[in-house]
Amino acid sequence: MTTTKQTTTKQTTAKQTTAKQLLVRAAARNNAEWCAAVSRSHGLTSEFGQHAWTAPARTPLYHPDAVTLLPDADPATLTGRIDTDAPGASVKDSFACLDLTGTGFHVLFEAQWIHRPAGAPAVASDLVWDAVDAPDTLRAWASAWDRGEGDADLFRPELLADPATFVLAGRSADGHVLAGAVASRSAQVVGVSNVFALDGGPDRAWPGVLDAVHHLFPTLPVVGYEHGDDLASAERHGFEPIGPLRIWLHGE
Repeated sequence: MTTTKQTTTKQTTAKQTTAKQLLVRAAARNNAEWCAAVSRSHGLTSEFGQHAWTAPARTPLYHPDAVTLLPDADPATLTGRIDTDAPGASVKDSFACLDLTGTGFHVLFEAQWIHRPAGAPAVASDLVWDAVDAPDTLRAWASAWDRGEGDADLFRPELLADPATFVLAGRSADGHVLAGAVASRSAQVVGVSNVFALDGGPDRAWPGVLDAVHHLFPTLPVVGYEHGDDLASAERHGFEPIGPLRIWLHGE
């Protein structure tokens, strides 16, 4: 016999599950819009379909060629809309539910979508934070993010003209970029990615990033995705894991 208390508990759990599912969909859409913005900054086209965002030509470094927007995306249709001939094709399986092994992909890594309610951080930052608004400042930011690996050109000045993209820089008293992140606004959420700090790692960056995001978008929840130590850091700063994702890579 099911009691009233058991029924209420089941209803509450169902509502919580639905809320998380909606957040995952919002996070996936937000991430796809950010990937599209990066692709546009490199002069590349892409397309939003009902089930996925796809790019027909190889996307910039560290960015997937496809991001699923709904869990029922068809693997064959999805991979048919991207270039699997050039090395490095990748798919962000936003719901960790696809099997792409039959199309020559293998799982590169798994991660968790994360969510933090709108609100200011509890810990103050020791850096001065603002949004980058000039190409030379973006270059300094990208060089700090890159740490001399040779990939700073990923972030092009065209990004500064994108109305939904905000490159956040944490500076020392003498103006040097020591930390940063990217905030990308969409209809329901603001996504945060590329969180870094030259010293102290993401734990040093998160308070300033969250404070800057709160001032820019005080009513929007914050989403993103992380794994490993970076996921643990995000949880220490108020994020909750809300669902798994997988990154699939084509070829060996």
